[in-house]
Amino acid sequence: MPQNDDPRQVIEDGVVKTNDPVSSAVASPEAATRRHEPQQPPRQDLPEKLYEARKAVHNKRIDGPFRRFKWLVMVVTLAIYYGTPWIRWDRGPYAPDQAVLVDLANRRFYMFGIEIWPHEFYFVAGLLIMAGIGLFLVTSAVGRAWCGYACPQTVWTDVFQHVDRFVDGDRNARMRLDAAPWTWSKVMRRAFKWSIYLFIGFWTGGAWIMYFADAPTLVHDFWRGEAAPVAYITVAVLTLTTVTLGGFMREQVCIYMCPWPRIQTAMMDEKSLLVTYKDWRGEPRGSVKKAAKNPGQFGDCIDCTQCVQVCPTGIDIREGPQIGCITCALCIDACDRVMKDIGRPRGLIDYATLEDCEREAAGGTPRPPWKALLRPRTLVYLGIWSAIGFALLFALGTRSHLDLTISPDRNPPFMLMSDGSIRNSYTLKLRNMTTSPREMTVAMEGLEGGRFWTDRISQDAAARSQAFTVPADETRTVRAYVVAPAGSGQQDFTFTLATDDQQPETASGTTRFSAPESE
Repeated sequence: MPQNDDPRQVIEDGVVKTNDPVSSAVASPEAATRRHEPQQPPRQDLPEKLYEARKAVHNKRIDGPFRRFKWLVMVVTLAIYYGTPWIRWDRGPYAPDQAVLVDLANRRFYMFGIEIWPHEFYFVAGLLIMAGIGLFLVTSAVGRAWCGYACPQTVWTDVFQHVDRFVDGDRNARMRLDAAPWTWSKVMRRAFKWSIYLFIGFWTGGAWIMYFADAPTLVHDFWRGEAAPVAYITVAVLTLTTVTLGGFMREQVCIYMCPWPRIQTAMMDEKSLLVTYKDWRGEPRGSVKKAAKNPGQFGDCIDCTQCVQVCPTGIDIREGPQIGCITCALCIDACDRVMKDIGRPRGLIDYATLEDCEREAAGGTPRPPWKALLRPRTLVYLGIWSAIGFALLFALGTRSHLDLTISPDRNPPFMLMSDGSIRNSYTLKLRNMTTSPREMTVAMEGLEGGRFWTDRISQDAAARSQAFTVPADETRTVRAYVVAPAGSGQQDFTFTLATDDQQPETASGTTRFSAPESE
């Protein structure tokens, strides 16, 4: 047996151990050493596997206020997703009648009465900023409520879990079926369930492509094999991802793949409402019989594990806040039901802030949850979110429905005519952002003695203004030739675009007239 001369070290089973303090920076809890802090258990060697295989989560059916709220959110969000492409919206004979349409071919985005052009992408950027600030607001107020109720991964996972219950039964029946050997009955049951998975995934991908083309026409062409190849590829990819992420990976997406839980922790503080297990009230755990035999020695938690069994990610909320908790609050429904059955007050697991938990643990009276929402941080987020929304609405209500773009030729910048006059060439783009054709007039302001004509108007008809018809929801490109008298120098002038219809509007742009340098 090897000898050791250092009295601070002990050789046990051929491994040298010491009780000398070790900084966590030198030896982390996962370090391959048995050196340990005083009065702490010895640290073990690294595991042979650096990851743990997935353990199937068989969550139990539960009913309660939060479960019913999840049902409501799921039905509403799925109805919006699947049904929106079929809503019609009359924009007149020159525009599509689909209420929400991303028209990539014509570079348009339609949302009911709103039409967004490419140069107005700031509206889309504003909506994305509002969505981000809205997530900050929700997270700072009620933690990961977005993850628990409205996240697409959560919604579709919930759908697939309901399919599991419909086909295989509730938790215990599914666990028995998973452990059972593969028989023809099990194969048929699995085939039936996975067929439903594919059906849901297929309609999920099918609904997505309908946002990019007229829904009835696309469905007709799709089933006749006449749709664009990208439509079939998109449906196939989304079917595969929906079935994989919602049907098989489920909680792994929330725990390992999604970056949002890591980001959310930076937005939560001691004033944020979280699903919390009140350990000062529940510990130590003991059954109802033990509590009856030993009054005052056990807490309210009877260790029934109902909170674990209903969790869609399979965590134990009694172990404290953890990344797997999506704040769906189903554990609250389960625990409240148990507390009611055994005659104890509800709220052993509840929405609470860390501040309120400390106050309640010290014997104070907890605040109503709604009061935790009214604090400076959430009000600032709400104010910023509202300000951006009002700014977008104001910009949308005051925007012009026509636009003028002027591009002068650079090579050559000017031409000298035989009579000594000077000619410049310009490309004008007249944009009509309405759903009907419009008569427009382009006029020159400045450039004394200047006139212009176009590639469709002869030079003999050159004038200070010209009339054009611009089709509905289109941009008309006009090649304009501007001529100025001999001796004119370089100077700025303005093109003005105006309409004379029931909705008179104007737009203008200043450009440069090039001429030879004077001697």
